[in-house]
Amino acid sequence: MQLALFDLDNTLLDLDSDHEWGEFLIAQGLVDEKAHRAQNDKFFADYQSGTLDAVAYNEFVFQFLVNKKQEELKALHDLYMQTVIRPAMRPQGIAAIEKHRQAGHEVVIITATNRFVTAPIAHAFGVKHLIASNPEMINGAYTGKLDGEPCFQAGKLHHLHAWLATHKKPEESLESWGYSDSFNDLPLLNFANHAIVVTPDTRLHAHALDHHWAVEDWSIHK
Repeated sequence: MQLALFDLDNTLLDLDSDHEWGEFLIAQGLVDEKAHRAQNDKFFADYQSGTLDAVAYNEFVFQFLVNKKQEELKALHDLYMQTVIRPAMRPQGIAAIEKHRQAGHEVVIITATNRFVTAPIAHAFGVKHLIASNPEMINGAYTGKLDGEPCFQAGKLHHLHAWLATHKKPEESLESWGYSDSFNDLPLLNFANHAIVVTPDTRLHAHALDHHWAVEDWSIHK
C-alpha cells in the first residue's frame, strides 16, 4: 500500500488552525480577549519550542465547546472556514494531494489540532481520512476533555498505527510519503519512506539539510 501523510498547520495551510481558532473566537467577541489570547499565545509558543503540554492545550480549546448546541458550533465553524481557512489553503498543498491521488495513493491528513476544528478543513481539501486529537463527547455533547492520547509528536505514530490496524493496512508492505513543516513531526517524518519538508521551522530545516531530505516552499506570501 502507498500512503501520503500530510500535516495540516503551516503545511497544507498558510497558518496554524488551532491558534487561529482562538483568534477567531476573540474577533467574534465570544471569549475574553486578554485572558484567552495570553493562554493561546503561551500554548503556541510552547508548541513552537517543542515543550507543549498537548493535553492541557486541547482541553483549553475544548472548554469553549462545552454546553454549546451543535447547530451553533456548525454555524460558527462555517464562518471560520469562509473567513480564515479557505484563503489560507496553499495551492501547492492542493496540487500535492491531487498528485498522490492521481498516482493511486491513499491520502491522510494527520494533525495535532483537534477533530472539531480540522474535520471540515480536511473535507475542504477533499481528503476523507483524518487522524487528529479527539475531543470527548458524551450523549452528543462535548465534555471539555480529551478522548485518548493527543495526536502530537510521537502521539502521531500512536494514532497512525491504530488507523492502519483499523483499516487493515499491513505496515510491512507500506510505502509512505510524509509532509510537514515542524520539528515536532520528526517521529512521523522518520517513519515515512520519503520525507518532504514544507516551509520548515529552523530546527527542521537544519535537520532536513543534514539528512538530505527534500525541502519545498509552499508559502502563499513569499
